[in-house]
Amino acid sequence: MMRFFTLSIFLIFTILILPETKAQDARFSQIYASPLQLNPAMMGIYSGKFRFVANYRELYSSVLKNTAFKTISSSFDMRVPVQRDDYAAFGINVMRDEVGLANFNRFQANVGGAFMKQLDARRRGSSQFLIVGGQIGVGQRGYSWDGLWFSQQYSVEQSAVDRSLDNGENFLADNTGIYLNFNAGVLWYTVLDDNASFYAGGALHHINTPNISFLETQDEILHRRWVGHLGGELPLNKQLSILPAAAFFSQHTSMSTTAGANFRYTNRDWKEVALRAGGFLHFSNKLESAFLMDAFIVTAVLETEKWNFGISYDITTSSLTDANNARGAFEISLIYIHPEKKRYRLECPKY
Repeated sequence: MMRFFTLSIFLIFTILILPETKAQDARFSQIYASPLQLNPAMMGIYSGKFRFVANYRELYSSVLKNTAFKTISSSFDMRVPVQRDDYAAFGINVMRDEVGLANFNRFQANVGGAFMKQLDARRRGSSQFLIVGGQIGVGQRGYSWDGLWFSQQYSVEQSAVDRSLDNGENFLADNTGIYLNFNAGVLWYTVLDDNASFYAGGALHHINTPNISFLETQDEILHRRWVGHLGGELPLNKQLSILPAAAFFSQHTSMSTTAGANFRYTNRDWKEVALRAGGFLHFSNKLESAFLMDAFIVTAVLETEKWNFGISYDITTSSLTDANNARGAFEISLIYIHPEKKRYRLECPKY
């Protein structure tokens, strides 16, 4: 156990001190509802037998109409016991997003695993764990020529674009851009009571910095993206609690932070139904040189015995409001957790 703990602490330290890793990956405002996209070490962190997650996000449709940024992802993970009090988890996740007249799109698919080590094995039934997870996968970037034309294709005589002319570009003919990808992460959590818990973790994505250039004679790397996140649940009374959460992302020169909280209410019926509502703030340096707030996110979640349905809306607060009238992104999430037999039940934090 000591060797495992030392290795995990070293990995956490390495992730946190790595230099900031230009363009950012797609992200979801509901940071609590896309676990495998956030951190590979979040595989298996749920109270059930297996979990299915689906997310959809549409950004700036008020300005870009049918060519808005659209991101969809899904994941599946399951957990099995190993040794006495430890667990292993396995998962798969896919994501695709697209934007623009050229239908520029990105696709990623990962498979991975995680090992969950109980830190206080002397106290039976404890829910304090340290998790190390990793993913290996493939990615692809593509585009559609149908919506594009270049200056060499403009005919002065016809005063029009002639797409039959050579565009003069040396893009890859097969338009694939396939690359290999590696991610890793760590997470620690503790459950103190039925509605009291805390977790903290970090992850490093694109460890191998793959080449994603469409040009045959040029390298363009996908910069490493590192993530730090934490959260938990604090009870206010027997029926009401608050779930604060925050995540920080850094990729090359781009940085962003999402932080806020949901209030959770339940009447604790046998088949539990709970409601969540709250708000989050998003800060970034993408639109302005300074690190400024660019969106306020309104959130709501309906929980049932097996299902979680979440909805959120990003209200733009940056200078982009002049163009989109504060209408930012719409996002939905769906989580299904299959119940587990009581004898194998593992207490996990809510997030």
